[in-house]
Amino acid sequence: MKVLVTGAAGFIGFHLARSLLLRGDEVVGLDCVNSYYDPALKEARLRLLEQAASETGSGYSFIRADLADRGQVEACFASHRFDRVIHLAAQAGVRHSVDHPHDYVQSNLVGFANILEGCRHSGTPHLTYASTSSIYGANTRMPFSEHHGVNHPLQLYAATKRANELMAHAYSHMFALPTTGLRFFTVYGPWGRPDMALFLFTKNILEGKPIPVFNYGKHSRDFTYIDDIVEGVLRVSDKIAEPDGAWRADAPDPATSNAPFRIYNIGNNSPVELNTYIEAIEQELGRKAERQLLPLQKGDVPDTFADVSELVAAVNYKPATPVSTGVARFVQWYRDYYQV
Repeated sequence: MKVLVTGAAGFIGFHLARSLLLRGDEVVGLDCVNSYYDPALKEARLRLLEQAASETGSGYSFIRADLADRGQVEACFASHRFDRVIHLAAQAGVRHSVDHPHDYVQSNLVGFANILEGCRHSGTPHLTYASTSSIYGANTRMPFSEHHGVNHPLQLYAATKRANELMAHAYSHMFALPTTGLRFFTVYGPWGRPDMALFLFTKNILEGKPIPVFNYGKHSRDFTYIDDIVEGVLRVSDKIAEPDGAWRADAPDPATSNAPFRIYNIGNNSPVELNTYIEAIEQELGRKAERQLLPLQKGDVPDTFADVSELVAAVNYKPATPVSTGVARFVQWYRDYYQV
């Protein structure tokens, strides 16, 4: 298949694009390679994609473009006929959204509208896109289920991702565009984002600097290893969303529809307390962290816990990587990449 992967220079997008190439698909990557974090890390990922394409003989091309630029997105869809579109590009980060809201409007709302229009007019068979566990917001009913209401986001990032789900449903309903949204739960692993806890903690511990531990380390996250995420995304992309024949307008299920629309959680289904996560990093580094204990940060949720039963039933999704193994693989990558 020919697959468009937006955000191909990003953490999840890079891993996904490489997996597609390794299984023999043709990949068109698209990314603006902005400076939200070190562009050198993104460029290194892109070089590895070129290498994977060369080694496997799979077709690969890269478009350096901003999704918020309607003309560039239209040109991309005019030049290619995609069998699948996997939309992972976004302005990420809960805390960045507090001070830079317009970044999220442009990337996550305008950019997504351009992707929907591209898929609509080119007849894309299936659009899979990234949502987030942050969407559950003020909800404290655990584990988080796709069948729960998600209309109380705690920051703009989550609000834009919820808007993406609603926009996707509108296009699925109006234009019969099959769409599947995946709510990611704290993805981590090699080549991860420098603004994420694992990267920041590893860096600071190695440099002898304190690590900021919000909510005094008492909150928990459903940390999900990157390989488990990629396998789930591939399986979902291959399974084209269909209308739910049992869906009822008088008792609407938010996870499905009478249109070709689906929403799934994709997580590890096994939350870990932040203090335990830090201990795994300390164990792998052979060093103790100096912890700067801080209150819960504005916009953060205390806990996340994914109910992934729907994804298991749909595509036999089976997260298999414990935190100790995933952290060890990240630390090994970090030491090799930065030679520390």
